Amino acid sequence: MLIYLFEWLEGILGDDPARLMQYISFRAGVAVILSLIISMLFGGRIIRYLQRQQVGETVRDLGLEGQKKKQGTPTMGGVIIIMAILIPCVLMADLRNDYILLMIVTTIWMAAIGFLDDYIKVFRKNKQGLAGKFKIMGQVGLGLFVAVTMLMSEEVCVRMDVADAEKAGLTAAQRIGDVEVVTIAGEEVKKASYKTALTNVPFIKGNNLDYARLLPLSRDLAQKYAWVLFVPLVIFIVTAVSNAANLTDGLDGLATGVSGIIGAVLAVFAYVSGNAIAADYLNILYLPGTGELVIFAACFLGACLGFLWYNSYPASVFMGDTGSLTLGGIIAALAILLRKELLIPIMCGIFVAENLSVIIQVSYFKYTKKKFGEGRRIFLMSPLHHHYQKKGMPEVKIVNRFWIVGILLAVFTIITLKLR
Repeated sequence: MLIYLFEWLEGILGDDPARLMQYISFRAGVAVILSLIISMLFGGRIIRYLQRQQVGETVRDLGLEGQKKKQGTPTMGGVIIIMAILIPCVLMADLRNDYILLMIVTTIWMAAIGFLDDYIKVFRKNKQGLAGKFKIMGQVGLGLFVAVTMLMSEEVCVRMDVADAEKAGLTAAQRIGDVEVVTIAGEEVKKASYKTALTNVPFIKGNNLDYARLLPLSRDLAQKYAWVLFVPLVIFIVTAVSNAANLTDGLDGLATGVSGIIGAVLAVFAYVSGNAIAADYLNILYLPGTGELVIFAACFLGACLGFLWYNSYPASVFMGDTGSLTLGGIIAALAILLRKELLIPIMCGIFVAENLSVIIQVSYFKYTKKKFGEGRRIFLMSPLHHHYQKKGMPEVKIVNRFWIVGILLAVFTIITLKLR
């Protein structure tokens, strides 16, 4: 929103100081600071309000160390995260950008699902919360919205050499606008924007994958029906990552810290993907307009760090599903928009491990119960962080070690830009 004000000032005052708002790095830096200030300034007030409303966590006795101490700790603190994301984003980002609008919708959409779930648990005294089928329906709905928007919006496109596009199997019908001739290193190159389901594949030279090519159809038909693969994939990713983030939110600061690390990685990807020179140098898809997602990722990072002020051990507030589902949905949507969804298993390795631990535990228990008459377990308890709690590891040490692993995965994810 402030960008409009500065554009108006530029017409009156000239280049300075209005020129500052043209720099993504400046706006991203301000966005991080605003997110931190909002989190820390309003966080305490929101926590006190939640305490007055007796919005406390109900803890089941699972035999975990320190568990009972958390009884009554205010929950639904995800409201703090959502405020710290949306307010700076609205102020610092260009709201004419489809990517930004899509991420704002994603944030509000997932926040509404999580808030409804927490509301039913806390105020209706129903420990089950929102019925699982309705939660899944909400996640599927968001995935469908993201996929359809990517396929329909002319701003969500890939800009590339016409020759490379033809090699990738793209057709002239997918082209948006006219072909532009540009001079690069003294050579004339034809560039154009394309509506496509192309994505980046890590570790492979010439690392572009078009989902349309996976269909057993002719070239033109495959491009026409690429949505048959693309839409279900997006729905699966949004649902899986949001649920995985929800499962990870079991220890003070765990989900918040891991999400912040992932947010920093996505900010790097947004910057290089939205910069034509960087994208060409790194041999990744150039996605015009995604530079604005650096602003959103900066708000996301600042909100996570600000929430840690209150959520680190011993937590003064829990994010609840209001926060955890929102964090997961945002991460999934950002990765998909930046065409980096195939890096999610690495980038979100902590989430994947937590999710898999539950799937493996439940599957093995059912299998052994059917085969031997009694259920057996692989882990002492799932999700994975509870397994280490059962082994007697202090909560703070578990969280710190998960953060360290998350940082290692983040660095490796960034290295994949050149590792081929």
